[in-house]
Formats: sequence, C-alpha cells, structure tokens
Amino acid sequence: MQTPEFLKPKVLTVTQLNHYVKSLLDSDPHLVNVFVTGEISNLKKHYASGHIYFSLKDKGGVISSVMFRGNAMGLRFSPEEGMKVIVRGRVSLYEQSGNYQLYVDDMQPDGIGALTQAYEQLKKKLESQGLFDKGHKKPIPKFPKSVGVITSATGAAVQDIRNILTRRFPSIDIVLYPVQVQGDGAASQLVEAVNTFNEYDCVDVIIIGRGGGSIEDLWAFNDENLAYAIYACNIPVISAVGHETDFTICDFVSDLRAPTPSAAAELAVPDREELLSYYSSQQQYISSMLDTKISQANKILSDFNASIQRNSPEKKLLSIEQNLIYFSRIISNSANNKFTSSQEQVKKLGAKLEALSPVAVLQRGYAVCEKDDKTINSVKELKAGDIIKLTLKDGYVNTVVSEN
Repeated sequence: MQTPEFLKPKVLTVTQLNHYVKSLLDSDPHLVNVFVTGEISNLKKHYASGHIYFSLKDKGGVISSVMFRGNAMGLRFSPEEGMKVIVRGRVSLYEQSGNYQLYVDDMQPDGIGALTQAYEQLKKKLESQGLFDKGHKKPIPKFPKSVGVITSATGAAVQDIRNILTRRFPSIDIVLYPVQVQGDGAASQLVEAVNTFNEYDCVDVIIIGRGGGSIEDLWAFNDENLAYAIYACNIPVISAVGHETDFTICDFVSDLRAPTPSAAAELAVPDREELLSYYSSQQQYISSMLDTKISQANKILSDFNASIQRNSPEKKLLSIEQNLIYFSRIISNSANNKFTSSQEQVKKLGAKLEALSPVAVLQRGYAVCEKDDKTINSVKELKAGDIIKLTLKDGYVNTVVSEN
C-alpha cells in the first residue's frame, strides 16, 4: 500500500523554513497591528541609516525590535536606555538570522506623553549646556524707546500687548513681527523673527509669546533652535507663552518670563501715571528737604554769626577800650585827687615858706647884706673899705664900710 503524500516527510532548506514561518507571522491578523509595553534595553541608534535597534523586555522575556528611519523621524522624544514605553507595530521574522522581531511603527512613553517626555529631555539638555544660567540673563531696560513683539498678527495676545503698552507708556514705539505661533513652520518663523531683531538691533526689548493652549499648541516655543536663537540674542527677551501655569523652553532661556502676554507688556515698560506720581512725590520730598536744609543752614549761620559776635576781635577791642576808659578815669580821678591833695599841701608849705621867706622878712624892714655874692652873717666878716650889697624889699644898694 502506498504512503499518502502528506505523510511523507519533506526536507526544507533553512531559507524555506524561515520564509514559511515569516509568512505565518505576517498573515496572522493578531500580529499585524500589536501594542506591546516593555523596557528598552540594548538601544542602538544608527546615525548613518537613521534606524533604531533595541530590545523590549519585562520580567519574563525579551523581544528584539527595530524602528526604521521613516517612523523614527516622527518621534517627539528621544528613546533612552531603561525607558518604559508602549510600542505599536507588527511581528515578523528576519529571515537571514531566523529571529522573529517586532517592527515598530510608533512609540510612546509609558505613563507620560511623548511631548512631555521630549520637553523634559530638551530641558535637561539645554540646562546642562548653560542656556538657563541666571548669570547670562540681560536686564530689562527701565525706559525703552521701542519694543519688538513676536506673535500672531491676528491673535488676542497682540491686541492685549499693544493696548497695555500704549496705555502705560504712550511714547513707546511698537514693532510687530507677525509669525505663525503653532503648527508646521511655526518654530522656524519664531527663530527667524528673533534673529532678524538681533541682526538689525532696531528695538530695546523683545516680547515673544502667544495665548494659552495645549502642549501641542505651544510646542513651537519648545523648539531647540529657538532656544539657541534667544540665548544668542543681544536684545533682552521677555517670554510670554500661554497662561501662568504654562511653561515652555522659551520661558527658561529668555531673560525674563512673564505669566501672560499682558503681564509681559507691563514688565516691558514703566507706567507713565506711576512715574508722574513718583516724580511728583519726589519733587515734594526734595523741596521739603531743601527747605529743611536751608532752615538748618540759616540756623547754623545765625549761630556762627552770634559766635563771631561773641568772640570777634572788634568786640574784644571794644571791651578793652571800655576797660581802658574806665581805668583811665579811675587813674585820672586818682591823679586829680592826688594833685589836689598835693596842691593843698604845696599851698600850705608855700604859706609856711612864705612866712619864712627872706623876702617876707625884708618886707618887715630887714635887709640882706652880701659881699662878693656871699651873705654876711657877722660884722666880723667885714672891714673898713669893703663894698657890700644891701638887698631891701624893693631893690638893693651898694655901700662902703667906713669903720668896723
């Protein structure tokens, strides 16, 4: 009896077997579009081809995986070793090695969105490069003459910014650079706007931003090239992206972050009314201080003049002069008194002398006898023939002694 055909053993080549198994896997509807979660290991990124090779593993097993360049370019984040992900793809066999593997079409971080993961990765990268350093941030000018605004020309943000700028500081010049703020091409337009303002140096400060939205809507402001452009910009940049709770890479690299576009306008220029009120109060304060200083100076001058008056040489000389006059009077009075007393004594002595005067004696009939201008007190001093002079009260006569 002849053995049935299906019972006969068939010898296959390795290639035939691998091809057959591959066809089985490729035709299984459960394996054509499968979702698998696992941890990335043995990650290899081929920069020449753009393909990504890795393994997905969990506690019980491992499967080789590959993501070709076309799909890899659509990733919003960068796969990393040890990252837990959810992948979508198909299961097939790589015939040359005989290994079955997972051909991944899409990949998402498990537990966190792809955009969020990409945002965190770029933030970490730029921070390590120093793009967020506070020492690099430029101060916002206190009194800018012009403000550059990078935002959509049709959005509410530009109207809010324009209204607040003109209300707070009417003399400000506003230079609008209209751009697309979301979708394809938005990031490149933002980069071009920043570079243009920096190249022509035509404004004093830049406001870049838009209104709120989802992370997808704000994604253009998380662009890596935009971060480098803002970092290299010589003009201070104020970031005003989304609402107060929204944070983008643009916020971290800019010189100042505003919670909203309206707040950015308030931070960019001073308030004219506040300035006028401030300068008015300062004027009053300075005027009051000047009055006080002048009053204090006048008092010091008055005290100084009084001190000069008290201690002036003129006053001292006047005092000395008055003392001299006083003592002169005392001396004069004393001298007069002395003179009067002496005069009286002289009169008394004169009277006494007068009483004892030879003239007074002559007045009483006596005469003074002189010989050779010498007074003769005795007849013994004379001899006959001597010529003597007799002085009387009214004159004198010469006579000759006749006998002794």
